[in-house]
Amino acid sequence: MPTDRSDRWAQARQERVGLPGGSGLNIAFEAVDAHLAGGIGADDRAGRVAIRWLGRAGDTADITYRSLAQQTNRFAGALESLGYGRGTGVATLLGREPALYIAALGTLKAGAVFSPLFSAFGPEPIAMRVEIGNIRVLVTSALLYRRKVVGVRAQLPQLDHVLITGGGADAFDDPTVLDLEKLLAASSDEYEIAPTDPQDPALLHFTSGTTGRPKGAVHVHEAVVAHGFTGRLVLGLEPGRIYWCTADPGWVTGTSYGIIAPLVNGATMIVDEADFDAERWYRILEAEHVETFYTAPTAMRLLQKAGAELAESFDLGALELVASVGEPLDAELVAWAQDVFGVPVLDPWWQTETGGIMVANLVSDTVKPGSMGRPVPGVEAGLLRTDTNGDVVTDDHGEPVEVDDPNEVGELALVAGWPSMFRGYLGEEERYQKAFAGRWYCSGDLARRDADGNYWFVGRNNDLIKSAGHLIGPFEVESA
Repeated sequence: MPTDRSDRWAQARQERVGLPGGSGLNIAFEAVDAHLAGGIGADDRAGRVAIRWLGRAGDTADITYRSLAQQTNRFAGALESLGYGRGTGVATLLGREPALYIAALGTLKAGAVFSPLFSAFGPEPIAMRVEIGNIRVLVTSALLYRRKVVGVRAQLPQLDHVLITGGGADAFDDPTVLDLEKLLAASSDEYEIAPTDPQDPALLHFTSGTTGRPKGAVHVHEAVVAHGFTGRLVLGLEPGRIYWCTADPGWVTGTSYGIIAPLVNGATMIVDEADFDAERWYRILEAEHVETFYTAPTAMRLLQKAGAELAESFDLGALELVASVGEPLDAELVAWAQDVFGVPVLDPWWQTETGGIMVANLVSDTVKPGSMGRPVPGVEAGLLRTDTNGDVVTDDHGEPVEVDDPNEVGELALVAGWPSMFRGYLGEEERYQKAFAGRWYCSGDLARRDADGNYWFVGRNNDLIKSAGHLIGPFEVESA
């Protein structure tokens, strides 16, 4: 008999549309083209705003699901015209601008592997990730290319093409540096996605590398099953919902919940190009009637520092849910945020390696301030006993020993097999295998579980990393 866990994921898989003709599962199709499929209301869905972009200088742009389908088709076609397709590493080095979202989804349509790079990194960290990821195509701006890549380009012989958005490609006098807008203009609005196996590589996310060489976590197209499910269950995403995720697109949150989850669920994404500014953020929450707001504790602390009076000068009545990412919320901050926003404030737990939210409070739950919540349906979590060296303790049969007593600290672990679980560290199989103990994925995070089954973050195993921000990445690189 299948377990409740397998039943839950089987049901979530059935909710996905799948490529036409039963030819597989593709993240970009589920996020965009599935909304254009025939049936009652298809025209309305196609005309719904997928991305509302807010420029730093006050300019705005709306991209409907129909337009997003056409533009991502053009990008996929442009890649194909350059000779790239299945398995090709394609990276973006951009801020929050439309070209990044088009490139990400167009890459997935072409069967290539998408890898976002954090635009605030210096040349050497960028070069290291391009090398590890075997990136052959880089999408960036002329400014970022000149500042961040030109000086290290000679170290990257596998980087075949650089696609410049926003103009300026001609200034480099380099046949491998091309104008992206010209490529898109020469491409077609129509593109047929090739058969895509759910286990085909789709995403390559790098950990922050704060403890050494960054690890490239590989995720597959099946991850969209978890993205869609957790986005709906935890964040309340649904067709037409106004959603704002402030995460930087260079990190996993900016992809899993800054692109895929909201689009799969038919929401309207708010994308703000500008850096943090408390008054601007409150103005966006009010003017765009944001219903779900996904940000970071450090951002909330900055809002708190700006004062409740500033928040009270804006109408936040549309807001229904606030969630946090990047580091644990302390109880005091939860209390402040719930008072100011007047809505539930959730603190889900997940990692680059998990690909999606694994432990969370739900809106229907009674939230204990400071708690991460309980495993989401379909996820089996536990705590493993560790020794003084931080190694998992095993019994006489070699099986990891679980912690059962309430509030005893252990290493937070998940039973392997959820759809968004990473499938490897690129080129580092031994390192990947060390992340598992028997049937468990070992997160490296220490937690306790209270008598009600709620998990509470304690710290990193072995004190290797003092900041809980490493759960997904430091705030400065996760939601700036």
